[in-house]
Amino acid sequence: MGLIKLLFNDPVAFFLLAVLLLYSVILHEVAHGFVAWRMGDPTAKWLGRLTLNPIRHIDPIGSLMLLFIGFGWAKPVPVNLDNIPAVKRRKGLILVSAAGVTANIIIAFCALLIWRLVSPMPGGIIYNVLYYLAWINIMLAAFNLIPIPPLDGSKILMGFTPESFNRTLMQIEPFGFFIVLGLLLVGLLDPVIHFLQRVILTFISLLLP
Repeated sequence: MGLIKLLFNDPVAFFLLAVLLLYSVILHEVAHGFVAWRMGDPTAKWLGRLTLNPIRHIDPIGSLMLLFIGFGWAKPVPVNLDNIPAVKRRKGLILVSAAGVTANIIIAFCALLIWRLVSPMPGGIIYNVLYYLAWINIMLAAFNLIPIPPLDGSKILMGFTPESFNRTLMQIEPFGFFIVLGLLLVGLLDPVIHFLQRVILTFISLLLP
């Protein structure tokens, strides 16, 4: 795995990347809470989760997996859509759910933009850190767009689909983690993740100067 190799080949780059990746998942969660607050739900704000203080967000297992596997998470920011006015609830569900993915795409865009500026000097610490930072944030965004609950993609989908279908998704949600894990283990999600990664990377490439 690339991150493990980086740890042994360049420990300084690894630990610098570790900090940036932890803040990547933190910003993902803060984005959810911030957009929910702006839409009318102050739950995350009341609970002190609209902060970049890592102590409020870090999930030990999710952090270790992120650093050593390249996939991880922070503690989910609580959102109560009932606090959003009914006329804006579907829009709120879409925007709140998409906020985390958007944060990861913005981080990837910024990393790739700076990476281009330092690309004449490949192999340096900054070069490697920016490469991995962009790659992992694109992967995090792609993974979260999968429309299986409790991933963000399922919530975005629920903003467009009938209530009867949404109730089915909500019934699946308690088992969603195991469904996603099983599909990952047998490789059935690989083509979906790779496709979403290509779409995101193409979109970012169109924005890069």
